[in-house]
Amino acid sequence: MTFLGQYYRTYALDFWGFGESGTKRSTYQVLDFVSLVDQFMEQMGIVSAPLVGHSMGGTVSLSVALRYPQRVQKVVVIGSPIKGSSLALALKLAGMRWIAFLLFKQMSIFRFCLKMASPYICRNPEFPYMIDHDLSQTSVESFLTSIASLRRTDLRPQMGEISVPVMGFYGARDIIVDPNEWKTLANSLPAARIEKYNKSGHFLMLEEPASFREKLKNFLDVKPQ
Repeated sequence: MTFLGQYYRTYALDFWGFGESGTKRSTYQVLDFVSLVDQFMEQMGIVSAPLVGHSMGGTVSLSVALRYPQRVQKVVVIGSPIKGSSLALALKLAGMRWIAFLLFKQMSIFRFCLKMASPYICRNPEFPYMIDHDLSQTSVESFLTSIASLRRTDLRPQMGEISVPVMGFYGARDIIVDPNEWKTLANSLPAARIEKYNKSGHFLMLEEPASFREKLKNFLDVKPQ
């Protein structure tokens, strides 16, 4: 945000039930977040813009391009699943109600386990503190419902309808989403630009920030035809 803010007006949107968005809802489906992006842009007076999303945020961004194509100039996804079946088994299980409930009831143990596993998830030394902060701002219902909804999502049948430029960043060491999901994106959108990072995982923007920022800005700088 700080880097891109030097060149673009940028907005960071927290999905309902995550981050600083404390709005209580009955559902936290992927399509709810798609609608949220449209509502946010409407309220902010943003006619259209490039969308950049990490993980589920990228899946939502692609879905916005499908549902509200007039809103989207470009889409950039980072480690995002095109099909929900590409999620790691542990994450699929965490989307089950009783497992999610147990995890959040034993949050201290859950956080400790994540801290121990963090070197395998992301090489950035700040990552354990960042993920701990994020978890502290996530509700059980939003986590449960959104992961369960993401697991059922499959954008492949509709991907051919996306006409705006798309770029995908994927890390070969991703243990959250299948690292070969870049192939799904490439097969669905042959014109998509793919950037692969062989030494990084799901949070490649934290592991190789300089390269990531440069490639992202270069893609955003190109004017749409």
